[in-house]
Amino acid sequence: MIVSSFMPAVTQMIYDMGLQEYLNGITFECPKIALAEKQVAVRYKLEGQVLTSEEINTIFSKTKAEGGTLYYVDEPVLESIAPDVIFTQDVCDVCQIDTACVATSAYKLPKVPKLISITPNSLEDVFENAITIAEAIGKKEVGIAYVKMLKERVYTIVDTQRAKRIHPKSVLLLEWINPLFNCGHWIPHQIGYAGGIDLLSHPSGDSIVIPWDKIVKYNPEVLIIAPCGYEVSRTLEDMKFLEEKPEWSSLKAVKNGQVFIADFDMFTQSSAATLVNGIECLAKMIHSAHFEISKGLSQKFINYKYYNTQK
Repeated sequence: MIVSSFMPAVTQMIYDMGLQEYLNGITFECPKIALAEKQVAVRYKLEGQVLTSEEINTIFSKTKAEGGTLYYVDEPVLESIAPDVIFTQDVCDVCQIDTACVATSAYKLPKVPKLISITPNSLEDVFENAITIAEAIGKKEVGIAYVKMLKERVYTIVDTQRAKRIHPKSVLLLEWINPLFNCGHWIPHQIGYAGGIDLLSHPSGDSIVIPWDKIVKYNPEVLIIAPCGYEVSRTLEDMKFLEEKPEWSSLKAVKNGQVFIADFDMFTQSSAATLVNGIECLAKMIHSAHFEISKGLSQKFINYKYYNTQK
């Protein structure tokens, strides 16, 4: 059995479950450990280019409007791998290669692989996806045990809130800065488990552009910025786009030092373990006095006010 993963989240879950011996054929943006060990079969036309948030959004929007794609399959590599199964996705054809694009190349192979689209909308979908992946490899029991362990971590957070009678706070999580995108799909569910509520989010649906005046009117207690594909250091470069906006300094979250910048993989990468990491980090960000996290997770986000005072 050989499986290929054309979705970084799937690759991450395969490694998390210890099933990487069955994996070969990944994308250019899969986790570093996989890139060091596996053949890359999906490439990106803009690899190596340094672009701003606005430039990235413009290029993706123009390409999509023209019916094109920035991703492509390295067909000779894929033929040499000859996978039995390829995991694809249809959550977002802007961020990653989609099933239709993969199918064009896969159906040319002498042995046509089975295509399994991993397309979650909710957090529960992500957990079910983990079991689907393990089952396709013939290790369903591994997937069930993996999900059980992760759900126990989530229940611990919920039980703590109940025991301490913690009241939820208003939260806004942004998936992009320029233009401004709210959060969607499973992220609002993560926020809910962590003791927050994001009234500008789109649960189980796509993230969308939101106007600045709507954010000002909402005036959340906690603001979390985690642009898709960006780690903290990259997001810091684009914070000027927010700080230049009118009313930025008057936002409740800004005045109270409750603006956080976080690594994208805890939110927009739909691997079950990284999303649970995200819930634990969200609980710490939203209710810092009531939760503790590991040193490793504490390095996945920063308090923006504290960061500025330390520069």
